[in-house]
Amino acid sequence: AMYVCLCHGVTDGQIRRAVDAGCCSMRKLSQELKVATNCGRCAVHAKQVLDDTRAERAPSGMRFALV
Repeated sequence: AMYVCLCHGVTDGQIRRAVDAGCCSMRKLSQELKVATNCGRCAVHAKQVLDDTRAERAPSGMRFALV
């Protein structure tokens, strides 16, 4: 696992699990895991993990909708 948010000790694995559990936006991710709520340096990376995970989980015909 790789730490994404050092302020709150959140890993990429935790973000992926949150997406699997239904977190589909940065707002929801911030509410669930507190990412990007302190210094904000992790916001871009957290969004990338969120988007990548959503794209991986989407049916192949739906990938265009997540871009």
